[in-house]
Amino acid sequence: MRCRCDWAVSVFSGGSWPVSWTRRWRPLRYGAVMARSVDTGPVLSPVTADDVDLAVRLAVGILRDAPAQGWGGKAGSLEWDCWETVEHLANDLFYYAVQLGPQRPPLDTHVPFALRRKRPDGPMVFAYADRDAGPAGLLQVLEACGALLVAMVRTTPPQVRAHHAAGVSDPGGFAALGVQETLVHMHDVAEGFGLAWAPPSALCSRVLARLFPEAPGGADPWLTLLWSTGRAELPGRPRLTTWRSDSTPRS
Repeated sequence: MRCRCDWAVSVFSGGSWPVSWTRRWRPLRYGAVMARSVDTGPVLSPVTADDVDLAVRLAVGILRDAPAQGWGGKAGSLEWDCWETVEHLANDLFYYAVQLGPQRPPLDTHVPFALRRKRPDGPMVFAYADRDAGPAGLLQVLEACGALLVAMVRTTPPQVRAHHAAGVSDPGGFAALGVQETLVHMHDVAEGFGLAWAPPSALCSRVLARLFPEAPGGADPWLTLLWSTGRAELPGRPRLTTWRSDSTPRS
């Protein structure tokens, strides 16, 4: 899979993504469907700052066990190596946080951080981890960027809206996007290292409900999230070649 991640347009945006790409970003959807009310219908359990914190802590915990010599290896079906993919993930989390930062967040474009590639087929990023600090330093960068998103989601009023290519979004939408990126990119990296990675089903369900509300039900939520992002097949459903998440607010 070429991971489609031309940030200004995709990574930080959303869009319709071919699954063979240079990782371009895709947005996510919100909340898990909880108990049904006869009067009001499905009740959405939103993706929260605590969910972002949990996802990043789980990711860092797994990556601490990654072999030092494997960081230059390919990350699953992506064209990026494991280091680049984690660095990209950290940038994702930072990007989502800063969209909520201005007093009046722009609604027609992203906050204009300058993006660039280290190499032609690498991800678009605006912040790099110091290679001399090694994998431990890279994980600190990931933790720090995750903490920024956690803080912004916790402190930004729910009525605030900011730009995303997958749809103008609210703090809960950016939380969902951050969790989606963390869970799915960790799948890529775990494949590259040969590590086991199976995030909590409830967390996956909340992301699906927020970002992929039309995803089929009945299957394991984690497998469904991988199917929704073009990384797996579902029974009777082939692997997607294009996909799109939806970060627009939901009631």
